[in-house]
Formats: sequence, C-alpha cells, structure tokens
Amino acid sequence: MTTFLIKIISGGLYALYDYLTAHVLTCLVPAFFIAGAMSALLPKEKITAYLGKNVPKYKAYPLAIIAGLLLAVCSCTILPLFAGIKKKGAGIGPAIAFLYTAPATNILAIIFTGSVLGWNFAASRIILSVIFATLIGIIISGVFKEEEESENKELVKELLKNQAKLDGIGKLSLPQRIFRKLRYGRLLAFFATLFAILIFGASKIGSQLKVSILFTLIVSLLIQLKFRFKKEEIRSWLWETYKFFKTIFPLLLVGIFVAGMLGTIFPKDYLRRYLGENTVFANLAAVLFGVFMYFPTLVEVPMAKMFLGLGMAKGPLLAYLLADPVISLPSILVVSKIMGTKRTLIYAFLITIFCTISGFIYGVFLR
Repeated sequence: MTTFLIKIISGGLYALYDYLTAHVLTCLVPAFFIAGAMSALLPKEKITAYLGKNVPKYKAYPLAIIAGLLLAVCSCTILPLFAGIKKKGAGIGPAIAFLYTAPATNILAIIFTGSVLGWNFAASRIILSVIFATLIGIIISGVFKEEEESENKELVKELLKNQAKLDGIGKLSLPQRIFRKLRYGRLLAFFATLFAILIFGASKIGSQLKVSILFTLIVSLLIQLKFRFKKEEIRSWLWETYKFFKTIFPLLLVGIFVAGMLGTIFPKDYLRRYLGENTVFANLAAVLFGVFMYFPTLVEVPMAKMFLGLGMAKGPLLAYLLADPVISLPSILVVSKIMGTKRTLIYAFLITIFCTISGFIYGVFLR
C-alpha cells in the first residue's frame, strides 16, 4: 500500500515538475500578462462591439474563432485569456467559442497534426472543432440567457455612461483625432508584442534563436512601457495580471497534480484492450482518457501517433485528438470559477458527447 501511494504521489509531482519547467515561464506567464492587459487597457466598448451578447452571431462567432486560430496555446494557457475577454464584457457564447478554438484548432496544432498523422486527421480536426465551438457557444448562451442578461446589467449601465463620449468622437478636432489614432496604435503594438512573446515562447524553434527573439521582444515591450504608457496604466495592468494569477494558478497546480496521479493508475494494456475497435464505448473511453491524461498543446500529436502504433482505432484516436487539447481536469476547475458550475458541467458534457459521436462516425467511414 505504501509503495502504491508513493507511486501515485510521485506521478502527481512529476506532472507538476514537467508542467512548471516546460510551460509556465514561456507559455502561462505571457498569457497572464495578456489577460491583465485586456482587462486594464482595452476599452470595454471595443470588446463588446465585436463579441458582446447583442452582436449578431454571424459576426461574433467567426471573430472569436479567428482569434483562437491565431494562438498556439493549450487548454490551461487559454484560461487567463478567456477570463480576460469575459471580464471585459464578451458574450458567453463567443467567449466559449474562443475558449474552445484556441487549443483545438490553432495553426501550429493543425500543421503538426497533418505532418505526423495525415491531413485527413488535420482537416477533420479543424472542421469539427470549429463546428463544435460554435454549437456549444450557441447552446450555452441560449440555455443561460437570463443569467447572462443579469450579469451584463452593470456592463450596460457603464456603456450607457460612456455613450456620450462615443457620440462626441465625430466632433473631435484634427489634433484630437490624430492623438486618438496614436493611442489605439500603441495598444495594437503593445498587444502584438505580448502575443509575439507568447507564440515564440511556445514554439519549438532552437533554444538559442528563441532566447534571442524573446530578449528582443521583451526589450521592445519595456521601451513601449517607458515611453508610451502612463504609470497608472502600468500599475493597473500589473494589478489585473496579479489578480488573474492569484485566482487561476493555484487551481491549475491542483488539477495537474491530480491528473498526474490518475495517470499512474491506468493499466498499461488499457489502449490495446479497450480502444482497438471503433465502438461507442471505445470513443467515449478515448475522450475520457484525454480528459484525465492531460497533455499540453502539440504534445497530444506525438502521443496520438504512439497510440495509433499500439493499436488504437482511428475513430477513438480522432475523438481523443478533439477532446484532449480542449478539456482537462485543470481547465474544468478554472472554467467553473469563471463562468459557474452549471455552465461548466454542460460545457464538459457537450464536448464529451460531440467528440464521442464524431469519432464513432469517422471510424465507420474509414472501415
């Protein structure tokens, strides 16, 4: 019994060590700073203008999905970004579409999937993920419409207060217009630098080149802060970043530790025995396997290659690929903190059902 306990605890500690050494510095930390910047610096009216609950679905959802496609982040790294846009007034539907799309269909993951597993897997992954992101966002937004309206009452009041400012934009003088454009230009450059740090930090390029690029980007960021931002803005940004970190990071550590312990419990012949045939049970098991056996973004691809070599059927393999980057124990804990337990349970349930059915249908066509 003692040996077994040591084994599972060691599994949890190793999962923590692997995550902290490989992902926190280059992935998660930049994501927290981006979320803090979103909360502190972005004008609420700009966020809600494109992702707000009153924006037509044909505008809000494509923009949310495109934003997700441009990021190469895992289901944990996307959480502070999701919290940031949600806090700034984004509708729950588009926010969920963004939350789902970034880890599931980012450009690096799709290219890597195609090169390792084949482009049929890559195409199926991106098409189905975009469909799922949209459907899940629409369903949850519809089911919890009243709750969302209640949550947005304060936001509406604030926007109404700012309406006079917005109405007066057309009356600005030429110098005022130029200053306004420069103000948004500095934000664009600032966020472009932050996202570049995140993307290059998460990339697989050589360490020497990566260090050089990141050093240049960080110096550029510091110069921008020095000459283009007020001290109050910088303090607000750092404070919002700290609040996101304090809320989310402890839950991530707990979830990753638990997932690491559970990973030591699964029997070694689990895949060959239960996932070698394209059955509904096999696809459901593959989805649940992806939830408990959390892997960071891109790591799921070589793991899937190994599973395929060990005899996993192609249907369950796709179900695993669709679920693993999107949902995990750490992400479930954090998402419930952000949008509530009920919505999180429905979110996890819909992902499980959609991925299971899709994997099964995919496997049937490949027989």
